[in-house]
Amino acid sequence: MFFRRELPKVPTFAERVDLLRRAGFSTQSLADGRIKIAKHGIGAVIGDEGKNQPDIEKAGILVRDEIATLLSGGYQMFLETPSGRRLPATAQQLRALHTFEEDVKDALGLESLYNTSLGTTSRRHMYDRLQGRDQGVRNRPWDHPDAVRQ
Repeated sequence: MFFRRELPKVPTFAERVDLLRRAGFSTQSLADGRIKIAKHGIGAVIGDEGKNQPDIEKAGILVRDEIATLLSGGYQMFLETPSGRRLPATAQQLRALHTFEEDVKDALGLESLYNTSLGTTSRRHMYDRLQGRDQGVRNRPWDHPDAVRQ
């Protein structure tokens, strides 16, 4: 007699969204089929990419009607809205964002990776000394016309 393992049931995207509602998240359908979720002033956009698990595309603090995502400035973390407004992130906001992301992963049944479980991570980095680096030749301090030449 052969022993057969039961295949694990993979919930559909709609079932996962229902799990989020039961966990206390508010949901809002967007025009492109993605879902905007929010809880305690923090929001995220999740989408169904046809994989076994939904993709958490954008998570951040709600500023008015926009989701301000995390931006690492090297010396400080910032919150940047899609309209370009940049605000300094506080420790309380970073803790709340980290807790929110862990709650979303828990409600969706996603695994939490070690490096993201240590603290809040950012997908964007804009260090001040690298700003403008991708636009071509950088202005070097010694090439400035006001530089003192000896």
